[in-house]
Amino acid sequence: MTDLDVYSSARAMAAAVAAKEISARELLELHLARIARVNGDVNAVVSLDEERARGGAAEADQRLARGEPVGPLHGLPHAFKDTHEVAGWRTTFGSPLRADYVPKRDDLVVERIRGAGVVTIGKTNVPEWAAGSHTFNPVFGTTRNPYDLSRSAGGSSGGAAAALASGMVPLADGSDMGGSLRNPASFNNVVGLRPSVGRVPSWPETNAWELTSVGGPMARSVEDLAFLLSVMAGPSRRAPLSLETPGSAFAPPLHGDLAGVRVALSVDLGGAFAVDHAVADVIAQQPTVFEAAGAVVEDAHPVLHSADAAFRTLRAWVFQHRFRALLEKRPDGFKQSLKDNILLGADLTGEDVARAYQQMTSIHDRMRAFFERYDVLALPVSQVPPFSADEEYPTTINGEPQPTYLDWMRSAYLITVTGCPAISVPAGFTPEGWPIGIQLVGPVRGERRLLEVAHAFEQATLVGERRPQVGATR
Repeated sequence: MTDLDVYSSARAMAAAVAAKEISARELLELHLARIARVNGDVNAVVSLDEERARGGAAEADQRLARGEPVGPLHGLPHAFKDTHEVAGWRTTFGSPLRADYVPKRDDLVVERIRGAGVVTIGKTNVPEWAAGSHTFNPVFGTTRNPYDLSRSAGGSSGGAAAALASGMVPLADGSDMGGSLRNPASFNNVVGLRPSVGRVPSWPETNAWELTSVGGPMARSVEDLAFLLSVMAGPSRRAPLSLETPGSAFAPPLHGDLAGVRVALSVDLGGAFAVDHAVADVIAQQPTVFEAAGAVVEDAHPVLHSADAAFRTLRAWVFQHRFRALLEKRPDGFKQSLKDNILLGADLTGEDVARAYQQMTSIHDRMRAFFERYDVLALPVSQVPPFSADEEYPTTINGEPQPTYLDWMRSAYLITVTGCPAISVPAGFTPEGWPIGIQLVGPVRGERRLLEVAHAFEQATLVGERRPQVGATR
């Protein structure tokens, strides 16, 4: 057995398994011991099935022993987001209405990750129906931030981010509509990428042409994130919007640097949203990092004045279409904030939806022009640091009321409707020790260049190497 620990890189773990320096069974036991140590406090991994995982690890070792070809993630323990259907594994969506649901087939993203050789161990916790950026639900309870157990882990991929940060899994999958990969990455000092639409194809879908929600990778480093993206990305005939570039185009190593990179940095997109002072302080320190590495930084931002209306219209439309029949049958089966959002969609007209798509089209044109002048846009991931886990959402920012559970997420969801890839990278900590991420945004379909820039920024700061104190580190 090698000197790997649970915070070793996913690439190092996979290489060690492939070289038979560590067995898949030994690697699994390393992670199961960590889960036993910290998951009782963090509550990130749910539907854990240790015996089935041990059987999967034994099978992985047998395949290597027989000399069979294996995938790039062979032997890595993995827990899938609990909104991604995994054949034969309980998948609850965080809802009591699906508490005992066991799918018969894999979602496409699960199919690809399982096909790359992971050992499935369970699921990662989510908010009810993945709605909202705080992970709690009536089935499994609240996921807590490993950097401070009194704080939220974010969401909706909050279980995934917290599991990564606390060393329970080496990689994680997630999805993002209004920030569900980016916000929890920021809250947990890990990396989360919202890719361009079609980069990570999704199937099955009720609307295969949906533009707001995408799947994507999470990891503890940009290179490990690229490693997982190389498995998740690539064309599929089952997904009509999927992009043709093969996943291998995003595989590490990453070699980019920041010399000459043109960075537009904005704390609040020109007053488009309120930003907690602690978050603003961390973001305001980042020009020094970029400039020291040779980048050119300007205080600039794109015009996104119609993005808020477009996102809220399309989100309500999607929720109404997806949940209206179930809500009619089980009106008491939804949390109130989600029920309200579903009902908002009932009053939308065809003209409202058409207007939202027109707004998105104009935003796309403005962003294309913006990225002719800049290589990357930098702004906060979240407008607040990790908030109390006992709150559903932050009700104020710097004393300013936030009327709905969406208001504090504008910094993420305004970027959603641009269609641009956006990555959350660790940037600093508040005086209380709460993580803060920076959101780096690139032009549509520009993931490879964005990953190179994010990797160079990560190496310039090394903020992502700070681990939480929950449990032991080995």
